[in-house]
Amino acid sequence: MTAPFSMLPMYDWPETQASVNRLWTAIREALIGEGVGAPTDLRRPDDLYAAWANEALLIGQTCGMPLVQTLATVEVVGTFDHRLPATPPGWYHSAIVVAADRDVSEISELRGATVAVNGADSQSGHAVWRHELGWRGLTGSFFGDVVLSGGHRHSIEAVANGLADVAAIDAVSMLLAERHEPAAAGVRILTRSHPTPGLPLITANVNAGLVTAIRRALHTAVESLTDTERETQCIYGFVPLDRRDYDLITERWRRADAVPALA
Repeated sequence: MTAPFSMLPMYDWPETQASVNRLWTAIREALIGEGVGAPTDLRRPDDLYAAWANEALLIGQTCGMPLVQTLATVEVVGTFDHRLPATPPGWYHSAIVVAADRDVSEISELRGATVAVNGADSQSGHAVWRHELGWRGLTGSFFGDVVLSGGHRHSIEAVANGLADVAAIDAVSMLLAERHEPAAAGVRILTRSHPTPGLPLITANVNAGLVTAIRRALHTAVESLTDTERETQCIYGFVPLDRRDYDLITERWRRADAVPALA
């Protein structure tokens, strides 16, 4: 039998890796306290999709779009609460950013602009646009060119350096960028999107019987962090969620027929 492994890749920047490791240590200790065996170290795989779908996955963190579009056989455990403005506990949103000196006050002024997208499978950087443009009535092919940046940090750089005019950035990534990414000084937040449930923490479906214990362990682990560790990691709580909580993402994607996918 393959040994269980865990991964927390979504905010695992080079500058935050030590704090992510500390978070995992707290989670591991809490899991052991619940009688759940856990690996000593986090895994940092190159192929995230293969790892998310692996039956040996004990705890993983993914994005809402892969969850609803691809990961049909995982169990949703919950999500972390990041205390984001105008956002319910356990939910997050996207910060819509433009260049700091860009004279624009509304998304509607950006028709034909170049948009940076971190990835086609991203809720916060791609799918969010279909909903945000649609409810504003900005239908059809609103943007001009699309720059596939490969990551939120790269999208910020693209906007700051003039390679793109606008990007939607996961609000937690934006907080991290303001601390660690020099290019963040070259952008400003134009507006914020409607919130959605936060990045899901998942486990392989073979662990369905452990979900309650895993939830207790995650709550205990977050509560055990110091105030400094909470601030460093932008994690202030754990919120249990189920797969059905993420149906909102599917519903918004389906309702946005008048707005084509960007990537």
